[in-house]
Amino acid sequence: MLAKQLPCPRAKLGQISPDLKPPATVWITGANGLIGNYLVQTAPRFAPQFTVRALTRADFDLLDFAAVRQAFQRESPQAIIHCAAITVVADAEQNPALARRVNVATTQLLAELAAEIPFVFFSTDLVFDGRKGNYSETDAVNPLHLYGETKLAAEQSVLANPRHLVVRTSINGGVSRSGTRSFNEQLRRAMQQAGPGMTLFTDEFRCPLPAAETARAVWELLGKQCAGLYHVAGAERLSRRQIAQALLPRWPEIQMEIQAGSAKDFPGPPRALDTSFDISKVQKELSAPLPGLNEWLARTTADF
Repeated sequence: MLAKQLPCPRAKLGQISPDLKPPATVWITGANGLIGNYLVQTAPRFAPQFTVRALTRADFDLLDFAAVRQAFQRESPQAIIHCAAITVVADAEQNPALARRVNVATTQLLAELAAEIPFVFFSTDLVFDGRKGNYSETDAVNPLHLYGETKLAAEQSVLANPRHLVVRTSINGGVSRSGTRSFNEQLRRAMQQAGPGMTLFTDEFRCPLPAAETARAVWELLGKQCAGLYHVAGAERLSRRQIAQALLPRWPEIQMEIQAGSAKDFPGPPRALDTSFDISKVQKELSAPLPGLNEWLARTTADF
């Protein structure tokens, strides 16, 4: 059962809620991942009041629940941002037991430990089946694959606590530590290997967002102690082909023609064709609106 969502405390934009005054330690799980790493990098700018504890597998294994409990009792963080997950759809399908343990059971444990403190959980636009598009937080969910199912199950556990926050996001871009985590890194590598031409879908839509913007939004929501469910994604609905066309000028070493294709001709399992988001709810809480991909590219020279 989902708890009744509480409004964000009326802290001024950019200010930290009185319950999270410094020094407040925040755990960030999955700190080596794309969004986790951007949260760590942007904390000094967007959340200087926090002391960040960047957790990776070198610290302890999140699947060792006893070790997690001991670390929580020892360190007593004042907030947790939970980024660690199995996020590749194919990986979840290949090992469903592990996907459920990582994505659901680990989230449930951390949410239980964080019962009295703010807890932020990252979910996905793939909790929707993609038949409608422009999804708001109140729209009905219907994941097509196991990955989305695990994220939805975790969401429901997290939202049972009125203190806790679920952030659904779309594909995120940027520079990851591994060089393989962001949508732009994956697309660039695919283009480099494709030769003179590539076919991309014109009828599959997402709302891409730089991970730095996702991190900013999360720091602001946490700072205001917002709770409940928020969609955090780019302000622009783009097809796979449109995303590539926007990024290709950034990569002059890649010379190719991008052909138009249809996801309906894809021979694999069903695809969620339009998981674009209505982000009007979160935009009202932020000090600056989340940009669309083309807007962001036009105003920055950051590596992407």
